[in-house]
Formats: sequence, structure tokens, C-alpha cells
Amino acid sequence: MYWDDHAPPHFHAKYAEYEITVNIHTGVVEGKFPKRALRHVLEWYALHKGELIEDWMLCQNNEAPKPIDPLE
Repeated sequence: MYWDDHAPPHFHAKYAEYEITVNIHTGVVEGKFPKRALRHVLEWYALHKGELIEDWMLCQNNEAPKPIDPLE
């Protein structure tokens, strides 16, 4: 997530030379990612959707986002 990013609420994920954005409300993915890495990102997203929405709102108010645990 970037502090001054544009709507709709989304986050970025990078893996090697690949990059995607994931819409926080819908889960729609834009960009290309290896299948296995994409499965991990979407699993993490499903577990932390509420926290992602909260962090997006914090960033939009110029407040620091809260850390979100990685997928284990």
C-alpha cells in the first residue's frame, strides 16, 4: 500500500519481476503473477481483508498503517 495511492482501495504485491494490484473490496487482480505465488497472495488477502480496509483508511488520513502478519 502506498500513502498517496489512488482509489479504489487496493494493495500491491511483487514477486521477482512480476507485480500485481489486488482490489481490497472485490479481490480482483490486475497484472501477472506465477500461479503458486498468486495463490499465496490471495490466501493472505482472504485472511486479512478487514485489516487491509482499515490500513487503507489510515493511509488515506495520512496515518501510519498497522503491520499485518505474513502468511505462515
